[in-house]
Amino acid sequence: MLSATAGALLAVSLSTKPLMQSRMSAEEAAVFSGGDISTTNLRLPELTRPVNILVLGIKVLSSELGEAPNPANNGYDPVVNSFEGLSDTMLLLRFNPQTKKLIVLSIPRDTRTFVEGQGVTKINAANAAGGPALSARATSNLLGGIRIDRYVRINVQGVEKLIDALGGVTVYIPQDMKYKDDTQHLYIDFKAGKQHLNGPQTQNFLRFRYDKLGDIGRVQRQQMVMRALAEQALNPATMSRVPQILSVVQSHIDTNLTLEELVALVGFGVKTDRSNVQMLMVPGDFSDTSQFEASYWLPNRRGIDKMIAQYLDVDDSNKKSRRAFDPTNIKIAIQDSTGEAGGADDLMAKLKKAGYRNVFVAEPWKEPLSETRIVAQQGDGEGAEAIRRALEFGEVRVESTGNLESDITIKVGKDWLQRRNSPN
Repeated sequence: MLSATAGALLAVSLSTKPLMQSRMSAEEAAVFSGGDISTTNLRLPELTRPVNILVLGIKVLSSELGEAPNPANNGYDPVVNSFEGLSDTMLLLRFNPQTKKLIVLSIPRDTRTFVEGQGVTKINAANAAGGPALSARATSNLLGGIRIDRYVRINVQGVEKLIDALGGVTVYIPQDMKYKDDTQHLYIDFKAGKQHLNGPQTQNFLRFRYDKLGDIGRVQRQQMVMRALAEQALNPATMSRVPQILSVVQSHIDTNLTLEELVALVGFGVKTDRSNVQMLMVPGDFSDTSQFEASYWLPNRRGIDKMIAQYLDVDDSNKKSRRAFDPTNIKIAIQDSTGEAGGADDLMAKLKKAGYRNVFVAEPWKEPLSETRIVAQQGDGEGAEAIRRALEFGEVRVESTGNLESDITIKVGKDWLQRRNSPN
């Protein structure tokens, strides 16, 4: 497999155009760190140091490029193959070969922050105003000056082709989703339940935002899809398909990664244990209608600093000791997926007996789970692990798919019922 992959990569590198499709000035290029991030030995390319990659998902309509509407389209405003619009999705990926962890930080597109030349606005305006360099500056400023090494921009068509190239993805759709927009030919109609989605269907699932959480709901669905892809598609066989996948999506990707660096990142992802894939979201709150005319996600500076210190520090291997763990400080939400009466209340009683005082029962989790998930909603992996030890069951996940009002969300599975009903 290694020799076949190496040969295919050589063919791709000799026969295809560069991955970077936009031109940057020297000043813009300097925003991203220089120096090598990977090396090629007798095997495949490998990362040599921790790397921060800014990923921008772009959706551009023809009208946004100033194109005159085509009367033959009858009001349809098509999505075009471009990278010049607002960023619909923003992620910061940290690949760390020292800790063997992959950190995925979701940045809500409505995050209110300073963008050079634009003032205080939504962070997704940075790409439209100044491309990846300005987006990187805005992201770095938001996150306390963190270094951005490389960027990747992929548009809507590219996401669809990438999902199809990976064989689709199976996810649990938590609720019926229905939305229609004739101007974009966007027709979303999903029934709740587990489904295997192709590229266009996955894109519709990700774009839906007409629920009570709005853009944050989209962030949670993005993390659900990324978790599913990590479990289903990132395996050793993926490495041998990199050239074919790249040839499918290449015209829809703009990046300053070299082919060697891209292969090193994919190789790292393939080898990363799924428990070491940790997904976060910029801490914050929804703006109030009385504060601003537009709707914003207001970043929490203290929460960001804490998150950076724990997950995105320059030297992850040399953490300073943190304050002693105190269970009374953790706000825990319980979401029952079993449907059995009293299960959530009994678990809340068990937690309070273990010293956890700030516990509440939230709305049920729609997906039936066999194993309980202890979700570090705000990134407190240590707190989630302490809860798992206290309960003596459950799987810890660092991701932002839980209750927004909690520090830790416990999604109760059938394993709790088995333990509760056991005579021992």
